[in-house]
Amino acid sequence: MTRVLILGGRGRIGSSVAHDLATHTQAQITITGRSPEIGKAVNLTSAGQVQFLILDLAEVDKLREAIANSDLVIHCAGPFHYRDTNVLETCIAQGVNYVDVSDHRSYTSKALNYQEQAAAAGVTAIINTGIFPGISNSMVRQGIEQLDEAEKIHLSYLVSGSGGAGVTVMRTTFLGLQRPFDAWIDGKWQEIQPYSEREAVNFLPPYGRTGVYWFDMPETFTLPHAFPSVKTVITKFGSVPDFYNYMTWITAHVFPKWLMQKRSTIEFLSHVSHLMTDVTNRFSGIGVAVRSEVTGQKNGKTAIFCSDLVHENTAMASGCGTGSIAQLLLEGKLNKPGVFAVEEALPTNLFEYTMQNRGIKIHHSWL
Repeated sequence: MTRVLILGGRGRIGSSVAHDLATHTQAQITITGRSPEIGKAVNLTSAGQVQFLILDLAEVDKLREAIANSDLVIHCAGPFHYRDTNVLETCIAQGVNYVDVSDHRSYTSKALNYQEQAAAAGVTAIINTGIFPGISNSMVRQGIEQLDEAEKIHLSYLVSGSGGAGVTVMRTTFLGLQRPFDAWIDGKWQEIQPYSEREAVNFLPPYGRTGVYWFDMPETFTLPHAFPSVKTVITKFGSVPDFYNYMTWITAHVFPKWLMQKRSTIEFLSHVSHLMTDVTNRFSGIGVAVRSEVTGQKNGKTAIFCSDLVHENTAMASGCGTGSIAQLLLEGKLNKPGVFAVEEALPTNLFEYTMQNRGIKIHHSWL
């Protein structure tokens, strides 16, 4: 029986990944947390398929032993702004395949530096899985393959309330507001202010036309690398209800920069926001919408291929994205030694296969 280790497996995202794997594989799953109190809350149904291990990532020897006893490690212990690459390095040293739900370019950049070491060790390491980045990246690849040549990628993300996720995801949002970032626009890197340039985007029902803003995501720089013909990559994010967007804009543009760069400020804002979404979730829901628009040439004419996805639970959708990658690795259907973002590692036919198995419908249209 294959053995999977999910680090941070008691968080909302990690739990969703565990649920997906228990549903779609026969793997023995070990999820980790830092305290026994968390362990008591583990649902050990699934005929003993899931077990709990007390583990702090700072316990290097215990972590190394847990990785050595696994066939696949899934890193869900964010926020990844603060993470080093020790887990990935240990997986490479132990010859164990690796998947993570990382969602910040600082971590992505560090992880990609281990491409050669992972390839030499025969380790497949796939980063930035989940819903966005993750499923969204594969939607882009799917769109690019419909065109003769791709020129522009426009990704829009929308989350209702908390998205069913925990405080860690709130931290990720506020950490993304701390400083400007570089985006690939018109064939060159340009500095962008976070949560700027509001744009109205038509999402599938029940969302409709809703505002999104520039947001720093790893796919902003992994997509231009994967698809060299693309000259512009736009990644924008928004929240429902819309007043959260205005509050986030104020946080990004009115709060003093020195204040936003303090860890205590991020913690305060994250916990307050999570309390607020606990109230509004009952009205807004906790769903997610993703829209991908790929502009390029088709039969000598300019065309736009659009892909849309809606899911009622953001955390569960993220679990499906990561779980599908893990399933393919465990089944031996995906084997690509090295460190890769999803769009470089996952062929479209396998992406479509796993989404269909999970009942996730992606709608396509041409503009």
